[in-house]
Amino acid sequence: MRPPAMQGIHHVALICSDYKRSKQFYSETLGLPILAEHYRAARQSWKLDLQLPDGSQLELFSFVGAPPRPSRPEAQGLRHLAFAVTDLDAWLAYLQQQGVSTEPVRVDEYTGKRFTFFQDPDGLPLELYQR
Repeated sequence: MRPPAMQGIHHVALICSDYKRSKQFYSETLGLPILAEHYRAARQSWKLDLQLPDGSQLELFSFVGAPPRPSRPEAQGLRHLAFAVTDLDAWLAYLQQQGVSTEPVRVDEYTGKRFTFFQDPDGLPLELYQR
């Protein structure tokens, strides 16, 4: 028996150390529209829903006392979050203008596509992958 069909990724959830800083980075620097924002008093936690262009969402959470995630050396679990872009050079120029450092552009050895990595305010690895 085969499993029922999936339709894609609905959302990716991130826990941030500084809610206001991450909200600004994802909504203003990266330009993701805010769908909803809620303060959950019982958890002393903010939850921010951001819209990605393909209809999926990015959720930002704040939790009191959440431990930092090790980014290096690479740990088991989610490795990075990649965003598809059509103009990598435009994004590189824009991020540089915003004070966001990027790694040198690399070329995927299997697809021939260009990509680069950068970090969010908590050091989480993000990728821009040119379609």
